[in-house]
Order: sequence, then C-alpha cells, then structure tokens
Amino acid sequence: MSIGNRPPSVRADGRRPGDLRPVTMTLGVLKWAEGSCRIRVGDTEVLCAATIGDRVPPHLRGKGQGWVTAEYSMLPRATAERSDRESVKGKVGGRTHEIQRLIGRSLRGVVDMAKLGERTITVDCDVLQADGGTRCASITGGYVALAAALMGAGLERTLIGKVAAVSVGVVNGIAVLDLDYPEDSHAEVDFNVVGTDAGTYVELQGTAEGVPFDRARVDALLDLANTGLARLFELQASALATVRR
Repeated sequence: MSIGNRPPSVRADGRRPGDLRPVTMTLGVLKWAEGSCRIRVGDTEVLCAATIGDRVPPHLRGKGQGWVTAEYSMLPRATAERSDRESVKGKVGGRTHEIQRLIGRSLRGVVDMAKLGERTITVDCDVLQADGGTRCASITGGYVALAAALMGAGLERTLIGKVAAVSVGVVNGIAVLDLDYPEDSHAEVDFNVVGTDAGTYVELQGTAEGVPFDRARVDALLDLANTGLARLFELQASALATVRR
C-alpha cells in the first residue's frame, strides 16, 4: 500500500493505532550474567543483564534489606549518527542519569527488599539500536533479566509483581500506542507509562509539544497504554517460563 492512499488510521509501518511493534525477548544471551535478556521492540534493541552482588550501599548495611539499581548506556552507532561514549566524556549525561534512575525505580517497585536480604541487584541496559522507546524497552527487558536472575538463584519469592513500560501519544490528531522514532519526533503529545501487573503505576511522563491536553485525553491515553502493558506482561511471562529453577 502506498503512502498516498494509506487511511489515516494506518501508520507508516502498517500498524493500527492500538498495535505494539513486534516484540521479542530472548533469555540467556550472556554466559556470565545471572540473568540476561535481549529485547527487541520493532527496530529498537536493548541488551539487559542482571548481576547479583552480596553487598549493599553503605546506607543499608546492617539493616537486613537489599537494593536494586540500574545503569543505562547507548552504543556509539545505536543511532543514525555516531555519538561519543560517555566514558570518554568523563561523565554521565543528564538524559542517561534520568533514564537509569527511572529504570531502577521501576524495578524496585516489584521487589521485596526485606526478603532480598543484604544483596544488590544491578541491571545493566545497553542500547544496541535505537528507534524510539529505549527507556521503555530497557524497563520491560530489564525486568525479565532481573526476574530470571532471582529465579535462578532461588529468590523468586522476592518478586512481588511484574513491571513494564510503553509509550503512547497523539500523532496527527490520533492516539497511538508504542511510538517509533519518526512518530515520537513529531508527536503532539508524548507519554511514557510505567505500570505493574496489579494495575498500578510507577511513573507517568507526559508532555504536550503544542496545544495542552485535557483530562479526557490523559484518561484515553492511559487506557491505550494499559492494553499495551497487558500484552507485554504476557510476553514477559512466556519468556520467563523457559527459566530453569
């Protein structure tokens, strides 16, 4: 179908407004990591690895509880133009710092820190290829890597839920799910929604790029995001069903 005769309700890649991009989650892709997942959402691909360490940050020592944290980075050629590694620059950029704090908060929301004991789980998320939604893919795949690590270590009891993330927005006046980069770059409204399988939210990030949006628009976008999250939870469960305990 050519662009010229594409109906308004059909997106450039052929998806309907409420469709996710094709999603795959591959476990066990790293030999040494306690848990690993390569997640692909359309043309966005992120490698997530979870490491279990037998120590906690200084402020938690002796308190009998654990910690979950995350690091996020993007390969130099994950995007159309090469970007320098932040290790070369000598500091973590503001965007990277924001994203890795978001990933950490999201994952901590579904882990019982008291049951974890004095252990730290570090989830590394490295973007191999970026085409929109890298933070959402990192959270969704990061959870799978985290859960796989805990299940493999006999700590499955510390998991108190699932967490995933998806974007929604308004593009050309139409509410759409899971924006790719071309859509994200000219969306009138753009939301990132981080939610749990209990129907609660860890974080909502929403911005109007032009005309401000009203409450009715927010409710409609959250309803759309919930349909995407439900599908992601199913895909996470299918991937984790292959983990050997």
